[in-house]
Amino acid sequence: MSQLNYNHLRYFHAVAREGNLTRAAKHLRLSQSALSVQLRSLEQSLGHALFERRNRSLSLTEAGHIALEYAEGIFRSGEELATVLQQQGHGDRRLLRIGAASNLSRNFQLGFVSPLLKKTDSGLVIHSGSLSDLLTQLQAHTLDVVLSNTAVKRDGEARWHCHLLDEQPVSLIGHRVRGRKALKFPEDLHQIPVVLPSLDSSIRTAFDNLMHRLGVRPIIAAEVDDMAMLRLMARECDALTLVPPVVVKDELESGLLVERHRLAEITETFYAITPSRRFPNPLLAKLINRKKTAR
Repeated sequence: MSQLNYNHLRYFHAVAREGNLTRAAKHLRLSQSALSVQLRSLEQSLGHALFERRNRSLSLTEAGHIALEYAEGIFRSGEELATVLQQQGHGDRRLLRIGAASNLSRNFQLGFVSPLLKKTDSGLVIHSGSLSDLLTQLQAHTLDVVLSNTAVKRDGEARWHCHLLDEQPVSLIGHRVRGRKALKFPEDLHQIPVVLPSLDSSIRTAFDNLMHRLGVRPIIAAEVDDMAMLRLMARECDALTLVPPVVVKDELESGLLVERHRLAEITETFYAITPSRRFPNPLLAKLINRKKTAR
């Protein structure tokens, strides 16, 4: 077999993704005839037809599917190579780029990265956003890890790993009031309002299921999709707030807030989502292993 031409491989990848020679040629800014010549050269080089025509579209042959899988692996390796060398271009100082889901506890994030804050030979970038946007950045190698309270499945295109870092209890938190009677759970929820995470939270789903089983319809004072806002709501309002205690760690330690009831049936999970890489960031491995060891 002749030496593989990587430009031909990129042209093939574009056509495979578009499923149409005209659209791929427009995207690549080539004439359709020039693109056809390049594809034929690649097929001759590999010794197999990569496409078959069906109506006006192109479908991958069995050899085409194999070639596409290898092509995407080669492109991922190229992106990773560029990322690794760019980081080494900063001398001996390494950079760790973290994406954190916007509904993730700030206290948990701080606890995860705290070992790096004491180091002078490493840098840290933390970017907050939606989980879907962060996973896109992870796949594009612009992030080294995504911290989330939701596990994600691995598939053929997104080859990442979910590391369970921690599992925290969830409690109903309220203000400390001298002489206040102990909370009767779940009976008191008929008359005491609660602040809850939004409906897309796993904590909220578990809480709603529990309330349904117990036959309780709680009075919902507010629904919040951000843990930092839940913390502020717990501080400022008289309602009970459903949060992992780690979210209000400082307030609990100072005595401003107290756990009124711990829900043994509900836990909050924390994950580190990492891509499959030949050269993973060594700073990340240490942080993940530290958290797993501490569990």
